[in-house]
Amino acid sequence: MLRTRIAVSVAAAAAGLAVLTACSGAETAQPVVAPAAAGGTGGGQAANGQVGNAAPASNESKLVVADVADVGQVLTDQNGMTLYRFDKDTAKPPKSNCDGDCAKAWPPMLATGDVQVQGVDKNIVGKVTRSDGTEQITVGGWALYRYAKDTKPGDATGQGVGGAWYAANAKGGKSGQAAAGGTESGAVKLSASKIDGLGDAIVDQNGMTLYLFTKDTKKKASACNGDCAKTWPPVLSKGKVELQGIDSKLLGSIKRQDGTEQVTIGGWPVYNFSKDLKPGDANGMGVNGTWFVIEPNGCKVGTTPSSTANQAPAANSGTGSSNDNSGGTGTTY
Repeated sequence: MLRTRIAVSVAAAAAGLAVLTACSGAETAQPVVAPAAAGGTGGGQAANGQVGNAAPASNESKLVVADVADVGQVLTDQNGMTLYRFDKDTAKPPKSNCDGDCAKAWPPMLATGDVQVQGVDKNIVGKVTRSDGTEQITVGGWALYRYAKDTKPGDATGQGVGGAWYAANAKGGKSGQAAAGGTESGAVKLSASKIDGLGDAIVDQNGMTLYLFTKDTKKKASACNGDCAKTWPPVLSKGKVELQGIDSKLLGSIKRQDGTEQVTIGGWPVYNFSKDLKPGDANGMGVNGTWFVIEPNGCKVGTTPSSTANQAPAANSGTGSSNDNSGGTGTTY
């Protein structure tokens, strides 16, 4: 399913920062815009407890070009299930970077016997050996996957998930107008999503979780520079920011010490976390009691009535210790 995307310049949107949502139950919070896609970011959390489409019962794999509503022509398997490609994979050389929990959410299309084709050039069909030794089918060098939340032929609910998953076309490219238009090279895209156990959150164009730092000064300055910025890379503006499921009035920017422009949502500068390794990770949540996942309304997770019930423990993976992210300097962030 295609989604409308909002592209606004950071400079123009900064003027709208006066209209900010409340981040406390004591004030009236603005409605949260609906998440960009069910299932969130493409990490393992989307598949937990889900009954996904099963692997083919036959020993024959087949690639078929079919029309899917709102997406267009896509590749499907022998059962009519939509096939996807992952932006974090590589085609030259072919390599899959979706293993473990990710592969539960996005089951790889494995080569079982001969690969038959219908509407696909046989010469661009290949195989790549996965980390577990199995062989995955590729088209144009791109590894192919199903999506666990697609339940019947014609479903394409994985389209655009995390800004990194797209239905594949007959050449291994991205299907759909949104994929064809894509995000401009170097552009920043922020999307509303959901993180298992936390609820509503903002992710970047790669599906990675974004954070706010409570030591920052809203709309004015970042308190995270130097070694801190290596652990918590700031999301920098490169002239244009695309929003999906986030009110454009919340978008702004601040100038950092090094002269770069950092994106803000609801006045808060936003960051990635260097210890998040894949979409769906939120290892920075609650670190040192100052770092929190940021919601699409510009609040930290757990400060609005809608999200309090979903709040997870302050930190996971052992990242909450006072010296965990010091970069060896003894400074805490």
